[in-house]
Order: sequence, then C-alpha cells, then structure tokens
Amino acid sequence: MLKQVRKPLFSAVADGCPGAAETIVTAPMTLQDYLALDGAPPARRIAYGGAPSQFVELFKPEGEGPFPVVVLIHGGCWTVDFGGIVQMRSMANALLAQGIAVWNVEYRRYDEAGGGYPGMYQDVATAVDLLKQEACADLARVVAVGHSAGGHLAQWAASRHKLPAWSPAYAAAPLPIPSVISLGGLADLRNEAELIKRTCERDTAQLAGLPTPGRPDVFADTSPAEMLPAAIRTLLIHGELDDISPPQTGENYARRAVAAGDAAAVIVLPGASHYDEVAASSPAWRIVGAEIRKALGLAG
Repeated sequence: MLKQVRKPLFSAVADGCPGAAETIVTAPMTLQDYLALDGAPPARRIAYGGAPSQFVELFKPEGEGPFPVVVLIHGGCWTVDFGGIVQMRSMANALLAQGIAVWNVEYRRYDEAGGGYPGMYQDVATAVDLLKQEACADLARVVAVGHSAGGHLAQWAASRHKLPAWSPAYAAAPLPIPSVISLGGLADLRNEAELIKRTCERDTAQLAGLPTPGRPDVFADTSPAEMLPAAIRTLLIHGELDDISPPQTGENYARRAVAAGDAAAVIVLPGASHYDEVAASSPAWRIVGAEIRKALGLAG
C-alpha cells in the first residue's frame, strides 16, 4: 500500500531556545529565486568528454575519506535556458558541510549539439560511472538525487542496469545506486507526456528520440517507469504548490513502482513550490537533507 507523508516545515530554534520548534511561514520560491541560487565552487572540475557540458563537479570534504556520496543531477526542463549545475551548489555546499561528498553532474541537454537522445543519456551514464575512479568515494554509500528533469535522469541512472543491450546508453556493470531521491521529478515519459509538454514545452521526440524498426518503443531505454522493477528504493519529494511536477506525479510513479515490487514513497512539502526543495536556505531543506542522510545510512 502506497503511503503519502506530509512533512511540516519547522525551524530548529524558536524564541532563542535551542530544541524548540515553530512553524515557518514563508513565500514559496519562484523561478527567479531558483536562478539566483549559487554556492562556493567545487574542489575539482572533471571533464568526461570534449563538449562544454561534459563535466562533473566534485565537492570533497576535508580528509582522505572514503566519504558517502550524493550523485546530484540538476533539472531545467532538459534545456539550457533554466540554469542547472550552478544552482545545485546550494545543496552541494550544505551536504559538504556534513561530511558528504557531492558528484554534481553536467550533461548535454536536448538543445545542445549531441544532446537529447542518446547523447544526454550517454553523458549521464559516463559521468556516473566515472565516480568509480574516485578514491575518496565510498561506493557502498551512494544515493542519486535529481531535481525536475534531473529527477528523471537520476531515476534513470539508478535503473540503467535494466537497459536492454541494444540501447546506445547501455554499459556493462554500471555503478550500483541502491537509492534515489527525486525532487519534483518528471520520470514517466510515456504517461506524463502531456504534463511535460504543458509545463516544460518538451516533446517526446526531444527527450526520447524517434522510433525506428529496431527501436519501436522510444520509452524502453529512456523512461525509468518502463524499467521497473529496478530493485531500488525511490523517494519522491514534491512541493504542495508545485505546478510543474505536482504531487500527483510522484504518487502515480510510486504506485506503479510498488505494484512492480519496488520500494517507493512520497513526501509532500506543505506550502513549497517546485524550487524550495533544492535550496539549502529553504525550510524544506531540513526535510530534504534529512532524507538524503537517511538514504546514506547516516544518523540524524
């Protein structure tokens, strides 16, 4: 049975008394608030290809590690028009301060040369597997976290061991990712095609390519919903006021995942928009950050 959890947003300090809690009333974040997000730059930038968008940013805690790792994948409606990797530095720095390494992935969007299908998926696969070469990474403690379009790609990255061998994005022995957290994700490309068209103005062909005789179903290797069961745990977090990927989107996906035999749950953030969930300055971060720590097996 699928259970939806509504998590209230609280402050950890009230009236100057640590341990007290009070409800915070804040305006939901707008697109402009999201685009203004930033943070300290990474310790390293690592190219995995020759294109300008083929790189990852490594945020590494002090010391040798190995450290638990968040594979972070930005959104932006699969286009270059709505920011992306820079905005994820808000989350990355908050996680870094807790001793968690962050692998912040950039990739070619549909409107970049070589992007779309299959390049976008090949980029994500290559970037994720590159993490195997990082000595500071504890590969036994990895969670994929993606926002919006990045939620789709994070869920795909965790599910890609189910890819058919004919897919151009197929790779033998991909990095195992046992848990994924989708923040306002849009991962069911078939059943949410109308929503994606309405909110992101993206057509199926831009995200999944065109059918061919050898690939009649374009969703078979692009939509995580078609790769169930994937033997992973999926947590879908949505803002109550999210009009780009409303809570029902996560509920529909979780219901389908549970029916297939996977573990899935939904958290709805009261009063939050599509953007609050990725800002470490937002009241929503208390919940999102705690769920990331839980997925990594960290206390508190």
